[in-house]
Amino acid sequence: MFVDRVGRLPEGDTAPLYRQFERLLRQAIEHQVLLPDEALPPERDLAAAYNLSRVTVRKALDGLVEARMLTRRQGAGTFVAPRVEKNFAAISSFTEDMLSRGRAPHSRWISRAEAVVSPEEAMALGLSPGSTVYRFTRIRYADGVSMALESATVPASSLPSPDAVEDSLYDALGDDRPVRVLQRFRAVLFTDEQAALLKIPKNSPGLAIERRGYNAEGRPVELTRSWYRGDAYDFVAELNVPRAG
Repeated sequence: MFVDRVGRLPEGDTAPLYRQFERLLRQAIEHQVLLPDEALPPERDLAAAYNLSRVTVRKALDGLVEARMLTRRQGAGTFVAPRVEKNFAAISSFTEDMLSRGRAPHSRWISRAEAVVSPEEAMALGLSPGSTVYRFTRIRYADGVSMALESATVPASSLPSPDAVEDSLYDALGDDRPVRVLQRFRAVLFTDEQAALLKIPKNSPGLAIERRGYNAEGRPVELTRSWYRGDAYDFVAELNVPRAG
């Protein structure tokens, strides 16, 4: 039964009932007691099981829908939001990742501009002071759900103009796209500004990734910083033990 899996509301909690129920469901989703794409029981059944009003249940579900942890499908009910599995064994763009999973990617541009390289960018990309770079900042979506913030810098010599990038940076880079990357990972909490852009609660957990990409000639062509939602992504890496001798 649903209650046996998810548990009951805690005794002695003075928070509003809808908050208690929302928190209970959130924990069940975060701990994968409720799995991606799993259907929740109808609101009337949840109300009866937890001795709550349907208004209380609906308010709790609304909060999780707004947080993108649940989705409502017309005529089908309420479901746990699907998660994206990112495999770091292969070099691929966000657009390629989403399309390979049958999901519809799109971006909302925050900025797309030409600029003078910063000292940090110059060091990462092997550029001289005063060199021209193109900077791209955007929100990445899959099936209309925000997934990540992304800020990328590439040498101006790699693209004809900032407008050359439409959906996929790697497609625009063509023969200059990375064939080798170095990545650094760091657990973070989204800032108020980042959370507002992604429309998620403040201080939501995420993963910050810095990627430095090198083309076939070994030249740095990409410095990208991405902030992925912790509730929407699973990160997977395949590791092999080298053979002895």
